[in-house]
Amino acid sequence: MSGFEIERKFLVRGEDFKQQAVSSSRICQGYILSGGGRTVRVRIRDEQGFLTIKGPAENGGLSRYEFEKEITLDEAQHLMSLCEPGVVEKRRYIVPFRGHVFEVDEFYGDNSGLVFAEVELSDENEPFEKPGFIGPEVTGDGRFYNSHLRRMPYIFWRATIPEEYRHPQQG
Repeated sequence: MSGFEIERKFLVRGEDFKQQAVSSSRICQGYILSGGGRTVRVRIRDEQGFLTIKGPAENGGLSRYEFEKEITLDEAQHLMSLCEPGVVEKRRYIVPFRGHVFEVDEFYGDNSGLVFAEVELSDENEPFEKPGFIGPEVTGDGRFYNSHLRRMPYIFWRATIPEEYRHPQQG
C-alpha cells in the first residue's frame, strides 16, 4: 500500500471500545529512522511483518505520505535488531462505527495507560460520526506520534492528560 493517508486521532474515554471491537491484534514496532517528520518503521503484528516509510505530516498533522510493504516475520525480527533504542508495544482494536473504522490503540510498557483512536478518511473534509468513547481530538499533537512515544514515553507526561482519559497501567 502506498499513497497519502488522511486520519484523525482522538483520546479515548472508558473501556467500551473493547466490547464494540470486532478484532484485536498485538503490535510491536521499532524505528530504523525517525527524525524530521520522516520515519522508517518495522512492525510485527501478531505473526506478520511490515516495513513502513512515512513522510512528514501535512495540513496540521491530518495527512502524510505512507508506503507500507508486508515482509516475512523472520525479516521483521532481523530488522528490529537494527532499530533505534526503544520499541512501542500496543494492542490495536478494530471498531466499526456507522460507515467508518476506528482503530483504538491501547499501549503497554512505558506508554501503559495511554489509549487513543484513529479514523482514516478518504478526504480531509469527510464527515463521520464519533462513537461514545471518543474524546478530544489530538490530531497533529506530536506527543501522540508513535515515533515520539518511543523517544518520550507517556509515563513522563501522563499528568498532562485530563484524568478521565488516563487508563489503568498494564504490562
